Amino acid sequence: MSDRSKKTQAAVLSVLRGQRGAMSAYTLLDELRTTKPTISAPTIYRALAALTECGQVHRLESLNAFIACKDSDRDQGSILSICDDCGAVEESVAPDLLAELSKVAGQSGFAALRHVVEIHGQCASCNRGGAQA
Repeated sequence: MSDRSKKTQAAVLSVLRGQRGAMSAYTLLDELRTTKPTISAPTIYRALAALTECGQVHRLESLNAFIACKDSDRDQGSILSICDDCGAVEESVAPDLLAELSKVAGQSGFAALRHVVEIHGQCASCNRGGAQA
C-alpha cells in the first residue's frame, strides 16, 4: 500500500471518528475536499473498501453510509442501532446472538462470512424528547 493510500485512509478515518452518525461516501468527499481539493470519488471508495476490509469502518447497508468502528475486535460482528430521528449510530456486540445467527443460517448449509445487524428506531435522547411532548 502506498503512503498516499495510507494518508487517504487516515484522513477518511479521522473524519468518520469525528461524527456521531453515519456519512455517505459523497459527504465524506465533500468534507475532505476542504483540505484536499483534488481528491476524487474513486479514491474515497478505495479507502472505504480498505478500511471496511480491515475492520476499522462499518458500512451501514440500509443507509448506504459508513461509520468508524468502535470495537477493536473485528472478528465479532457488530449490532448497529441507528436513530431514525437524529442519525446517531451506536455499536454493540452480542457474541452469543451472532453465533446463534450463524448457527440458524448454517442449518441450510449457508456459511456466514460476516454479520451486519442493523436496528432502526430512536436513541435514548430522542426517545426522552418524544416522551415529554
